[in-house]
Amino acid sequence: MTRNLLTLPLLLAAVSASAQTAPPAALPDAPGIASAAPSGPTANGPTIVLDTTMGRMTCKTFDSIAPNAVANFVGLAEGTKDWTSAAGAVKHHGKRFYDGLTFHRVIPGFMVQGGDPVGDGTGDPGYFIDDEISPTLTFSVAGRLAMANSGPNTNGSQFFITEAPQPELDGHYTIFGQCDPHTVLLVASIARVERDGRDKPLTAVTINHVAIVRPGQPIPPEPASPPAAPTPAPANSSAPPQR
Repeated sequence: MTRNLLTLPLLLAAVSASAQTAPPAALPDAPGIASAAPSGPTANGPTIVLDTTMGRMTCKTFDSIAPNAVANFVGLAEGTKDWTSAAGAVKHHGKRFYDGLTFHRVIPGFMVQGGDPVGDGTGDPGYFIDDEISPTLTFSVAGRLAMANSGPNTNGSQFFITEAPQPELDGHYTIFGQCDPHTVLLVASIARVERDGRDKPLTAVTINHVAIVRPGQPIPPEPASPPAAPTPAPANSSAPPQR
């Protein structure tokens, strides 16, 4: 069952709306791209640190609002939760899920999506968890970390991080984290790599390692020398894909 965000009409509308509000040639460091401050509930749960081939992402979690989504992500990331890569496949125990996966769908002005063991938007960990949608937590700011789905209560392992506010998504996706401004800039950079007609990067953007940092623990040092980033796409690549 696909969890590609663009398979849903609602999100096609969101892409169109974001393309109208964001300049086609907007650069990752354009003024205002990460200027909005998060509003609403405070993210005070564990911090998710994703070291990727293009840099580090850091997101605090809303474990008081979306405890199941946070626990699910943490369990998969640390290998404490069992999972399978396909129906009927061997169950993995003690194996970190996210390390080595890619961002398989990236859309300028909208979001980057990852967490699929198949790499084409159809994969999951072999189970679903229910939605945890709160009216107090919306897509009103950039940098929301949320579960991707293919309908109500079909959350698994796939997630996305928004580049800009996306109010069209409110009430349909479980938000379980808020990423910092540096991460929003990195999302903008990843979203602008060269991609194919299905919005998959031509050069893989890989999640090398995911660390979970509990409150009071120090953030781990960044990798010594991250690999070179993929070549950015032409400026006009921010237009929504053709249907």
